[in-house]
Amino acid sequence: MNKLILLRHGQSQWNLENKFTGWQNVPLTKKGELEAKKAGELIKKNKIHIDYVFSSVLERANKTAEIALKEADLKNLWDNDKLLMTRDENLNERDYGDLVGLNKQETAEKFGKEQVHIWRRSFDTPPPNGESLKNVVDRVSPYFNEKIKPLLDKNKNILIAAHGNSLRAMMVELEIYKPEEISSIELPTGSPLCINLDKGKLVDFFYLD
Repeated sequence: MNKLILLRHGQSQWNLENKFTGWQNVPLTKKGELEAKKAGELIKKNKIHIDYVFSSVLERANKTAEIALKEADLKNLWDNDKLLMTRDENLNERDYGDLVGLNKQETAEKFGKEQVHIWRRSFDTPPPNGESLKNVVDRVSPYFNEKIKPLLDKNKNILIAAHGNSLRAMMVELEIYKPEEISSIELPTGSPLCINLDKGKLVDFFYLD
């Protein structure tokens, strides 16, 4: 079996402030950095070797990968203190359009709780000038199948440090959840989800502890 580790970035400043973040570059909080460090400790504790690392182009995901994999002491992934990591905007968070930068509570008060709930939790209804989760699946899936799946099929272990919605899209592509289920699935920040595969087929999945 080989492993795919999905790692949502640690807490960001806008997570803390309860804001819609989307494609904005927002730094990790101190708590987020500690969550990333803990993720690396768990990877090391479970003796998981990582062959390749993928991430979005956003700082909070990149920094989470750097902190975690330095803590995991995986020397094969480093070149002169630089993490060997493939970054691509196809793994970016969902674009929340006109909601980016707005406080979620204030947004609910402005547009109504029901409308905001639809924008956040429906599969195919986007916020104004933003993406639906379906849109995210439609950009993540081709990238996964072209760049990541061939490596998994060669029994490589891969870590993807990304975002709640791009990782949800990955779970739909892997058929862990159905599209109608995925919007209700919460991925905790900084918690590595280990997916075991056998010749590309899902065996099981669990959070490392």
